[in-house]
This record gives sequence, structure tokens and C-alpha cells, in this order.
Amino acid sequence: MMRAIPSSASLLPFFLPASGGQRYCLLHLPAPESGQKRPSRGGIVYLHPFAEELNKSRRVAALQARAFADAGYSVLQIDLHGCGDSSGDFSDARWPIWRNDVHLACAWLQQRVSGPLTLWGVRLGALLALDIARHPPVPLARLLLWQPELVGRRSMDQFLRLRLAARMLADNGPKEAAGHARAQLAAGQSIEVAGYTLAPELVHAIDDIDAARLAPTLPVYWLEYGASTGPNTLPAPAARLAQRWRDEGAQLQLAVFGDGAFWSSAEIMECPQLLQATRQLCDDWMTEAGSVPHGR
Repeated sequence: MMRAIPSSASLLPFFLPASGGQRYCLLHLPAPESGQKRPSRGGIVYLHPFAEELNKSRRVAALQARAFADAGYSVLQIDLHGCGDSSGDFSDARWPIWRNDVHLACAWLQQRVSGPLTLWGVRLGALLALDIARHPPVPLARLLLWQPELVGRRSMDQFLRLRLAARMLADNGPKEAAGHARAQLAAGQSIEVAGYTLAPELVHAIDDIDAARLAPTLPVYWLEYGASTGPNTLPAPAARLAQRWRDEGAQLQLAVFGDGAFWSSAEIMECPQLLQATRQLCDDWMTEAGSVPHGR
């Protein structure tokens, strides 16, 4: 475990001891000024998306993390249990373990930076951030959501369709009926989808998460891909949820970007529009030296 933060480093990889092994982390630090360690204005914990989307998103997440560090924030990227370079196989992943990983990351970062903490989630990582925010392990200032999954079961259904499509396109081997994967999971069997082994416990836990029931009490900064809906227009499901949250008193800042679906693109994308939109949307705290926590 890394205990001290050297003043000369701006990107520090390390392994964080955790239940069932260790978690691979990247810490992005504000660049030193005149050779001296630059005080951090706050911390940001990054929660990555699901399965292969993690790899598709690494480049744009790294660029945004560096932008946050340039603005004076310390950013901790953590590979959750069974993901990336952390301990365990994907078949070992469980939602409660991921929640504990986030708690661990938040506590670790809070001990090492001054200022408020932000949870930044991408896709299913955004749904995890919303779930965590119900009972945050440390005081949080805000949530930053990139293209959040809104309904856990729908997210899992979309992922399971990759298995069905692969079986349909296969030249050899038996075809699979729609609903067969769900039946296997309901029977307590693990299944393989696109090279990832899914445990029924993980799928069922994600199925139970619905953003409609997670109206946040923290300020939310939400960026959504909206090329098909026109500039500055949210897709209908996102717009409906945003209105529901606002009716329940949530503080929302929303923006649309048009680079493309970076989380599923065949090519690794850098998404300059998303980075610019994030900068503009978060301007009140990225450029305001006196940011203070809004959380509990």
C-alpha cells in the first residue's frame, strides 16, 4: 500500500490492499508548481463501466482525469474486484464487493487530500455511484455521471443480448433461444457473455438497481450522448428521469455531447466534445478555488 504522496509525481500506479486481494489504482495528482507539491482542491473517485466497456473507456477517462488534475484535483481510478488488473476473476465480482471497493477508495483518498470528494461514474459505474450516494462512506460534494445506465435490469438484458447475437451468428454449434440465459441465471448457474463469466448473484443485484428510485440529495452533473436527438436535447428516457428527479428536489446540471458511443465503439475514442462539455458543465467547481462540500 502506498502511504505517502511524493511531491514530484503526477501519475502514480499502485495496488490497494482489499478484501480478497488487492485493487489496482491510478492516482492523478495536480502538477507540481515550481518544483513543490501543489495543494489539492479536492478528490475525485472514478467508477468505471461494466465488462469490456471498461477497456473502451480507458483512454477518454484518462484524458478527463488529467484535465481534473490540471484543475487542481486528485483523481483516483480504481479497478473494481474482478476487473482490469485487480485481484479476482470477473466471475468473482459481486455488487456488495464493488460497493466496499468504492468505500475503500473514498476513505483512502479522503485521508490524503483536503477539500471535498466527488464520485465520477461512467455507464454502470454511474449507477454504482448513485447507489453509493444513498449512504456515502464519507461526505461527498457531488456526483458526475457520464452516460449513466438508468435501469439495472435493462442494462443486463442488453449485455445478455451479446450472447444471443454471438450464438445466432456462429456457423457451428447450437443456437440459443431468447430467455435461455435468464433461465440459467434464475437456476443459479453462471453464464458466459462475450468472454466474461457472469455470476447470478451479480446479475440479480444489478437487476434490482433502478435510478428512478435513487433520486440524489447531492448536486448532479450529468452528461449524455445525444446525437440522434439534436444538440442540447436529452434522449427521452434521460429527460423523463431528470424531470422526475427534479420533482423530488434533486439539483441537476445537464449537458449533451456528440462524439459518439465511446463505451462500445470499435475504435478507441478521445471524445473532445465530451471533455469540453464536462469542462463547461463543471465550471462552477473546476474553476472555483473556494469549492466546499455539499454532502452530508
